[in-house]
Amino acid sequence: MESLYLLIPLSIVLVFVIGFLFWWSVRSGQFDDMEGPAYRMLMDDDRPDAGSDRSPKETAKTPSDES
Repeated sequence: MESLYLLIPLSIVLVFVIGFLFWWSVRSGQFDDMEGPAYRMLMDDDRPDAGSDRSPKETAKTPSDES
């Protein structure tokens, strides 16, 4: 029974801490764009640089280039 005197206030403090952290994350914009990072992961990064006039095939190493 004596453990309840410790566990109940600890649980109330924990609820307030979790609530504050959730409020802070919402206010700082953590949940503004939920779909953007998923689409960015799927974007193709194999495009050549804007200043480069060589194609990606010319810049890629082949096994015959190593010897």
